[in-house]
Amino acid sequence: MRMNAYVAGVGMTPFGKHMDKGLKAIGAGAVTDAIRDAGLTNKDIEAAWVGNAAAGLVTGQECIRGQVVLRNVGIGQIPVINVENACASASTAFNQACAMVTAGLYDIVLAVGVEKLYDEDKRKSFAAFSGAVDVEAMVEIMANLKKNAEKSGAKKATGGAGENRSMFMDIYASAARSHMEAYGTTVEQFAGVSAKNSFHGSMNVRAQFREALSVEEVLASPMIAEPLTRPMCSPIGDGAAAVVIVSEAKKKQLGLSDAVKVRSCALHSGWDRRAGEAGVAEFAAAKAYEETGYGPEDLSVVELHDASAPAEIMAYESLQLCAKGDGGKLISDGTTRLGGRLPVNTSGGLLRKGHPVGATGIAQIVELTEQLQGRAGKRQVEGARIALAHNGGGSLGSDAAALCVSILEK
Repeated sequence: MRMNAYVAGVGMTPFGKHMDKGLKAIGAGAVTDAIRDAGLTNKDIEAAWVGNAAAGLVTGQECIRGQVVLRNVGIGQIPVINVENACASASTAFNQACAMVTAGLYDIVLAVGVEKLYDEDKRKSFAAFSGAVDVEAMVEIMANLKKNAEKSGAKKATGGAGENRSMFMDIYASAARSHMEAYGTTVEQFAGVSAKNSFHGSMNVRAQFREALSVEEVLASPMIAEPLTRPMCSPIGDGAAAVVIVSEAKKKQLGLSDAVKVRSCALHSGWDRRAGEAGVAEFAAAKAYEETGYGPEDLSVVELHDASAPAEIMAYESLQLCAKGDGGKLISDGTTRLGGRLPVNTSGGLLRKGHPVGATGIAQIVELTEQLQGRAGKRQVEGARIALAHNGGGSLGSDAAALCVSILEK
C-alpha cells in the first residue's frame, strides 16, 4: 500500500529474558519513550494499534491486550485496535496505523509491538510457535519434517520439534538443506550470517546477545536441527517497540523536520501457488518497489526477518538483492556487513537482537528510523537515505502466512 505518513518518534526496550516483568511493564517503556521522542504527550495520541502474538497462550491475557498495556501508562478513551498476525503482528499494526493516517482519519497515532515469551513452563512458549501453522494439519506437517530429515541424513532433526525447540527451526532447517542441494550454498555461509549479525549486535545496547562470534565459533556450537547450530536460530525473548506516526500536515504544523517518511508498506498473505511461482515475499517486495519507484539498487540499509541464518540468505533473493541462489555470495563477499555495499540487520537481527515475535516488526522500524536520522551510533550506515524492512509470520503450505515489506525514506 502506498503511504503518506511519517515516523515522528520511536521507543524500544532491551530485548531479553525478563522473568520479573509482565506484559504491561514490558510495553510501558517503549510506549513512553516513543511519545517523548516525538516531543508529544499521551493526550496527543488519537488512536493506537497494538501487535501481540502469544500473550493468550503464555500469560493468559486475551481479548484486550492493547487496552491493558496502554492503560498502564495512562492512555485510555482513544480507539485501541488489537492486532495478532503471528511474527508479523507488529508490522501489521504499523501497516494499519500508517494506512489510517494516510487515509486522513487521524493525524497522530501509535503503533506498538509487545511480547512476553519467557515462562517457567517452556512448553507454553513452544506452543505459541506451534499455533502459527495449520493445527489441523499438524500430524502431516510433523511427519513431513521427519521424513525430510531422515531422507537427508539429518539425525538431530528427526525428533524433538515442538517439544524442546520451536518447530519453526525444523521448517527452516528443511528449507536450508534444500537450498544447499539446489544452489551449493554452504554451511559456512549460513554461519557467516550469524557471525555478521553478532558483530552488529555487539554494538547494540538493546540486543539480547552482545557477544561477537566467529564463523568457527558458530559452527562449533551445539546442533539444533541440521544444519542449524544454536547461533543460527533466533532465540525467544521478551520486549516491546513503539512508534508515533503523524500525517504530513501535522508534521509541518509541529515542525518535525527529522521525521522519517513511510513511502510504502506492503502487507500480503501467502496463497496456494503453482510450482515455480514466486512467493509472498517476492510479491510484497515487488509491490513496495513499484509503489515507491525505488529498487533494490537504491537501498541504503535493510532489516529483514532472519528467524534463522538460512532465512536471511533466502530473503536476499526474495527481495531481489541478488539473483536466485546467489544469497550466500553476499555473505562471502561482505556485501551485507557494516562497511559493505548494503548493510543488512545492523541491529543484530532476530538472531542477536532477539525475537519477541509480536514486537519484532516495529523493532525493525525503530532501527531503520534511527539509521535514517543518523542516530545509530557505532552501527551507523553512512549517508543512509532509503531503508527497507521485511517481516514475515507463520507458515502455511510452502510459504509465510503473512508478510510485510516497508520502505522508509529520510
